[in-house]
Amino acid sequence: MFATFKQIFRSTNKDLRGRIAFTLFVLFIFAFGNSITIPGMKPYTGDIGFLELFNAINGGGIRQFSIFALGVMPYISASIIIQILQMDIIPYFKELKEMGEEGRRKIAKITRYAGLAIAFVQGFFYPMMFIDKSDISTSPLLFFKIAIILTAGTAFLLWLGDQVTEKGLGNGVSLLIMAGIVDTMPNMFVTAFKSLVPDASNAFIGWSSFALFVLVYLVIIVGVIFVEQAERRIPIQYSNRSAGSYGGQQTFLPLKLNSASVMPVIIASVIMGIPSIITYFVKSSKVTTFINSYLQTSTPVGFAIYILLIFAFTYIYTFLTINPEELSKNLNKNGGYIPGVRPGSETENYISKVLSRITFMGAIFICFLAALPIVFTKVSGLPNSIQLGGTSILIAVGVILETYKQLESSVASRNYSNRRK
Repeated sequence: MFATFKQIFRSTNKDLRGRIAFTLFVLFIFAFGNSITIPGMKPYTGDIGFLELFNAINGGGIRQFSIFALGVMPYISASIIIQILQMDIIPYFKELKEMGEEGRRKIAKITRYAGLAIAFVQGFFYPMMFIDKSDISTSPLLFFKIAIILTAGTAFLLWLGDQVTEKGLGNGVSLLIMAGIVDTMPNMFVTAFKSLVPDASNAFIGWSSFALFVLVYLVIIVGVIFVEQAERRIPIQYSNRSAGSYGGQQTFLPLKLNSASVMPVIIASVIMGIPSIITYFVKSSKVTTFINSYLQTSTPVGFAIYILLIFAFTYIYTFLTINPEELSKNLNKNGGYIPGVRPGSETENYISKVLSRITFMGAIFICFLAALPIVFTKVSGLPNSIQLGGTSILIAVGVILETYKQLESSVASRNYSNRRK
């Protein structure tokens, strides 16, 4: 790692330093924009429930009522919907998927517009949940104005993400999500310190509790890195290559232990959040009591439903993104096969079996990360804003690892080009 960073500061890597500087500048703009509250609004200090995860992802923008409060999550939601629609649900999207580069450009354009449409709808209803009606006039025109501002904020962030992808380093949208999480961490540790140390009856117990909190946090980060790097490599042999020939090294089909990443948690959180949204519009004490008693993640029943949804969506999302049938067809088309396994349906079944087994372990890991903040908050009595581990670390670590790999690859390719000269 240190050798890679040392290579960056060589005179021959001036363009790479420029890319890194541009990326950091864009992340600074994102952090600065997150501190700008929508005119006329006030930061929200109450409990935001299921939105705490999205608040962390958006850099605290939801509580701050910032112009970037929605972040790029509407675009992520649109991407998930479009991916599902490509699975034989709507033939038009499947045709676009099979059109190659032109189809991908059209899908990207549709996803972008769908994301902005979702942002506008979310921006219209989001303030209804948090505006203090005693402070300001809650006219439909106000909600429309807020929706326009929040949609414009999302559109600007998507443009910034494209600029980072083109002129910076890494995937721009992913880096903005990671920056939002990192931006909330200092405040989280400060809140944890104030909650654990000054309020403790014994100073030693307070400091020990805070030290334990930091230590467990670091252990979780190490565990996430280990799981994110873990993969099952299926050996692949090609009929037009010999293992002993020059350049005929064994190739592998890598299947990650956690192929679904954090998407199952996001989808499950959205589903679990729907009942909470209903309570703001359905003024019924019975409905509110039922939802608060059985459909909140802080209750035993709601917690169990939440974990089961994450487990189920881990399998669904994994098999949507990694289609064993398509992998089998592509291998057969390119003359590849798994040693000891016949091409066709046997290869498809073999890949499905291996993917199912490793996804089981990945699902348990994701469920553990999603459950940890809820259990920790319940046991410790600390504020919901203090997220011990959880999915936010999974997102941040995953993006950082991918960005570092791209940085390492860029340094290696530039060194190779310089040697050839």
